[in-house]
Amino acid sequence: MAARCAVLASMAGLLFGIDTAVISGVTQALQKTFDLGPQDLGLAVSAALWGTLAGAGLAGRAGDALGSRRLLLWVGWLYVVSALGTALANGLLSFCMFRLLGGLAIGASSVVAPVYISEISAPAERGRRVGMFQGAIVSGILLAYLSNALVARAGLGAMEWRVKLGLACVPALGFALLAPWLPDSPRWLQARGRDARAAADRLGLALQPAAPAAAGERLSWRLHRKPILLALAIGAFNQLSGINAILYYLNDIFAAAGFSGLSADTQAVAVGLANLLATLAGMAMIDRLGRRPLLLAGALGTFAALVGVTAIFALGQGREWLLPLLVMFIGFFAVSQGAVIWVYLSELFPTAVRARGQALGSSTHWVLNGAISFAFPVLAAHGPALPFAGFALAMAVQLVVVWRWFPETRGVSLDDLARRLAG
Repeated sequence: MAARCAVLASMAGLLFGIDTAVISGVTQALQKTFDLGPQDLGLAVSAALWGTLAGAGLAGRAGDALGSRRLLLWVGWLYVVSALGTALANGLLSFCMFRLLGGLAIGASSVVAPVYISEISAPAERGRRVGMFQGAIVSGILLAYLSNALVARAGLGAMEWRVKLGLACVPALGFALLAPWLPDSPRWLQARGRDARAAADRLGLALQPAAPAAAGERLSWRLHRKPILLALAIGAFNQLSGINAILYYLNDIFAAAGFSGLSADTQAVAVGLANLLATLAGMAMIDRLGRRPLLLAGALGTFAALVGVTAIFALGQGREWLLPLLVMFIGFFAVSQGAVIWVYLSELFPTAVRARGQALGSSTHWVLNGAISFAFPVLAAHGPALPFAGFALAMAVQLVVVWRWFPETRGVSLDDLARRLAG
């Protein structure tokens, strides 16, 4: 039962991935339909990001107060409304409003789904099950790329972009209708002083005795200093690797290296497939090798790949190695940070403040996502090697930080982790 609930909750990640990636296939049509200039297009694309920041921040306190299950119900319907609204939008303002709603759902998903899965999973299975959320995200990204490519070949004319966006409503509606089947998290019920036995029995979980959370319990620097620092670090390094900037500007990166005539659709599908396969490998290893070894291997591998990309742009030679190095980068990222981030964040904090702690790490991730994505073309204009050199340096720093300060959480109960990291 717990496994089925984890799979269903992870489907919020599938919607997360679809909503994030589907926009890449409609930007040119939006410019033409609504007569958008570069700034207007940037607003249309980034509207979801601002919603994501708000969603991640709001979901923390709401998740601790109302429970992750209840928020997952709302998230499903937000995705439905966003998909339909953007598909039917009649102007830039309405399009941005519905993209903002989709962003709220993405931000909330990144907080409450990993928390819920973590709380209903046994220690030996927790990494793999929470890792399903990231697996669902990259599956959604790949599905959006495939859907965009297929719709583009259907000859739908002016309706093409609306169909691309509207198709996201189908899985969103399925999730929204199935989500009420999820039980409340027994750990959340227990922390709120409510009877958790029925929910625990339904999920096959054995709960340790725990004191109810004090009313209005807050995320405290004095009590939660260690998990706060770890959450900030893993959220920051995830984006300082450059992963989102590289995915957003992939075509521009190849163009800067002198390539031309590459199929954007085919290229996106190939990158999405590599991302998915590496994420699945990370999920298979996370409960066998642990979180820390994967993070260390990923930092080393992404550092090596980024140094190679930096050298190509700095020297103006070896462009034939650009695609293999970028695939190497994506592979090492997906098998390590991609698979670990949501798992690690969901394990660090005590039950009473877990959603708020998750929101802290998630918000760090989203803030840096926006900042780095904005800064990437500015830095690249001063020299295409410059941003990649910065990303490589960040990965070298991450290697040291993880080696020195990151604890291993594999196989440790959430209650024991809370005691270890307290104070």
